[in-house]
Amino acid sequence: MLVALDIDGTLLGPDLQLAARVAAAVRAVAAGGHHVVIATGRSVHGTVPVLAELGLARGTAVCSNGGITLRLDPALDGGYEIADVVTFDPWPALLRLRQELPDAAYAVETAASQFLVAGEFPEDEMAEGVTSVDFAELQGVPATRVVVRSTDHTPQEFVEITAGLGLAGVNYAVGWTAWLDLAPEGVSKASALEAVRRRLGVAPERTVAVGDGRNDVEMLAWAARSAAMGQAPAEVRAAAGEVTASVDEDGAALVLESLL
Repeated sequence: MLVALDIDGTLLGPDLQLAARVAAAVRAVAAGGHHVVIATGRSVHGTVPVLAELGLARGTAVCSNGGITLRLDPALDGGYEIADVVTFDPWPALLRLRQELPDAAYAVETAASQFLVAGEFPEDEMAEGVTSVDFAELQGVPATRVVVRSTDHTPQEFVEITAGLGLAGVNYAVGWTAWLDLAPEGVSKASALEAVRRRLGVAPERTVAVGDGRNDVEMLAWAARSAAMGQAPAEVRAAAGEVTASVDEDGAALVLESLL
């Protein structure tokens, strides 16, 4: 099987800790010969330490909400190489968002997994490779992903604002904090996972996905068996075939253990 797993809110709780039961379940599924593929909105730099903690040294990982796909191999420098990357021009969308959210912080992630940041992001919310720039310097930068953060807005307000703007040419997802991710139109965790599935030769009915965020909706719809975490928003739970326990109750482990 191809088993796709989100990180934050699925494998890791709000304290960013990996529960022993969840880690053991991930390792057991991988040891059973299945393809365990991490599929996350995190950048490459933010994903690699979690892969190491899980013991996933070989295979594939999807980062930046499908913008970057990694090939994992301990023989490679750093243990990985970028197998696929999709970029887009976010400037038109950034201008529209800036009009509506003038005090928000904006971060453009490049194909090299570096961040150009206009505004203030808490240090614990950004991985390494951050360069502060003026907003105008984001023009013309090919991006794999854009992150917009506004502490003045709730996630629901973000949903309403972005829906009202009718952003063309991008795929967007609102996080469970005041966080908005923009990706190239048509690019999502699901689109990257489908390419991985085809390359591995896994049958569509042998796919499994577990996630908790709005950026997991396409992935949950893609998988033959999909489970939303118990604390997921209603629209995420509606997109899944089943709902497992919350991350605090090791909900991902319950799904993984059922595959053994």
